[in-house]
Order: sequence, then structure tokens, then C-alpha cells
Amino acid sequence: QEYLRYYAYPDYWEGGGLWAQDALPLIAAPLSLEPAARVQQRQAEEEAASEDFHLRSSAEVIGYDIQTVDGSLGHVKDFIFDDESWAIRYLVVDTRNWWPGGKKVLLATHWIESIEWADKTVRTTMTREQIQNSPDYDEAIPLDRPYEKRLHDAHGRAGYWS
Repeated sequence: QEYLRYYAYPDYWEGGGLWAQDALPLIAAPLSLEPAARVQQRQAEEEAASEDFHLRSSAEVIGYDIQTVDGSLGHVKDFIFDDESWAIRYLVVDTRNWWPGGKKVLLATHWIESIEWADKTVRTTMTREQIQNSPDYDEAIPLDRPYEKRLHDAHGRAGYWS
């Protein structure tokens, strides 16, 4: 019985037919030659591999604190998506929590160092002063390439389009 359980075989005479579970030999599903424990482990690994534990809703990231190399700056207010590729191009950062009066600025996704899910922070290699000197972002005006060029030039960084 231990042997049968190890290979996930049924009890030999299980069922009422002449050939155990069926009336004819080998009409039932073929028996696995792989031990049951190994089959279960392989299935669990396949299921785990199909899950993406880093995938988060963008709605969850709204409100995350922006951490620059010299401290906190503001929080994620919104996102700007590329309408052709559906890639997230920018985070809209609201700086009024840190800077009196504040303003909204854009932070390109390729300027983000990491996102700390447990701490609810977005880390960037930029400084507060660099972000403070970013061109203001006005949600009422459609984002265009000249604005993107000004933004990237202000930080001395190449654009994603180049």
C-alpha cells in the first residue's frame, strides 16, 4: 500500500470490474510513473511561476511618498500613460506636503530607483532641488513633446524617445 500511495496508484482491485477500475485493462487513465509528491511539487512550482508578486494596481501607488536622495518631497498624485503603448511614462508628483504652496511636477519612470511596497515609498536618485526646479505640470494642458524635452533638459537626462 505504501508503494501504491508513493506512485499515486489506485488500490489494485478498487472498483467492481474484472480489471479493477474498468472492465478492460488500461482503459482508465494511464498511471503516472512519477511519484505523487514530485507531481504535486512540480504543479506547485508551475503555479508559483505563473504569478507575478510584483504586479500592483496603479491605484495602490497613489499616495506613496516620494523619497529623494536628501529626503521626502511629496507624494504620487497620478500617472501619465503613453496612449500608443500603454506604458506608464510619468508619475505626477504633488509637492505641497513638503514645499509651501507646492506644485505638481512629473517624474519619469526611468528616474525611479525602486518602489518599496512595505514602506509605501517611491525612491529616486534625484535631489529635492532637482525636482523643485522641474517645470510645473498643468493637468489642464495636454502633455506634448516640447514639454517633455524641457523636462528632460532641466534634469540633463535623455528622453525615452531618443
